[in-house]
Amino acid sequence: MSKSLFQPIKLGVLTLKNRVVMPPMTRSRASQPGDVANEMMATYYAQRASAGLTVSEGTQISPNAKGYAWTPGIYTPKQIEGWRKVTEAVHAENGAIFAQLWHVGRVTHPDNIGGEQPISSSALKAENVKVFVDNGSDEPGFVDVVQPRAMTKSDIQQVIADYRQAALNAVEAGFDGIELHAANGYLINQFIDSEANNRNDEYGGSLENRLRFLDEVVAALVEAIGADRVGVRLAPLTTLNGTVDANPIETYTAAAAVLNKHGIVYLHIAEVDWDDAPDTPVSFKHALRECYQGVLIYAGRYNAEKAEQAINDGLADLIGFGRPFVANPDLPERLLHGYPLAEHDPNTLFGGTEKGLIDYPTYKA
Repeated sequence: MSKSLFQPIKLGVLTLKNRVVMPPMTRSRASQPGDVANEMMATYYAQRASAGLTVSEGTQISPNAKGYAWTPGIYTPKQIEGWRKVTEAVHAENGAIFAQLWHVGRVTHPDNIGGEQPISSSALKAENVKVFVDNGSDEPGFVDVVQPRAMTKSDIQQVIADYRQAALNAVEAGFDGIELHAANGYLINQFIDSEANNRNDEYGGSLENRLRFLDEVVAALVEAIGADRVGVRLAPLTTLNGTVDANPIETYTAAAAVLNKHGIVYLHIAEVDWDDAPDTPVSFKHALRECYQGVLIYAGRYNAEKAEQAINDGLADLIGFGRPFVANPDLPERLLHGYPLAEHDPNTLFGGTEKGLIDYPTYKA
């Protein structure tokens, strides 16, 4: 088997040691009160720093951006300090780490955002979506999301300013760059996808209008920290958290063209990854390649062989392996040598202690 997965690659000013990405995964271990990244999280990321690139779990850009209990923020001095522990630990292991900036929009509950009503592109409730709240025990309590209110123009300006400040905070915390979370049914996705956006102003209706919020947020991020430190994650074909688009191929090739115009450093595509999900059409991957000229990352149901194939076929430059990284801190090493992969315990994914976070061993031959 060729070893393209283990070739170095340039990403802006960085040279990544391999093409294995640890993508963002919510683990809900931030210290309370204050949603602060901590030593335990620093250990977790440092253990996995043999990835060419690590993207942090989603970190909320403001108090009302938060969707789930115990997720970290990046808008207070304490939170910046907490993340600095993480970035220093990863850099000590010669790793590179981007912060994923997150606003969930309507995918939350007032209990998670100080009793406020959630905001979204439109006053449309996400159907059959649950989030978890702190119910006073260390087991998360799942509750239905509520109806959001449609964002006003001044809400939109405020959120763009929050993203911009969060990017500056991430750089201050020592991150090598940021990934804008525009996937999986969260706020930016709620503007992009036709069935989640019924606005009749310049942020709704036509495809160009639905992409305007993404365009303006990315412009603010690039202006704040430079295009070579800004990546964006999209999920063209997933219908997670209730966002659906009527013409996803058309919508997301147009989104890729918008991002190309800003010269962002990478585009990260989350493919549908449940077991019997349809594969992303190869024709669509070729179309994305044509629209977007930067580094392309794909994540979802990859093994070493499929990853090699995607890179050799020129469809991807880097490949994200999500769940395998949970129980295999030394995943690149295991992929390189064909060592068996450990299985994670699904009961310890969200919330809790060191168990199921930093107690998975490296492989001993």
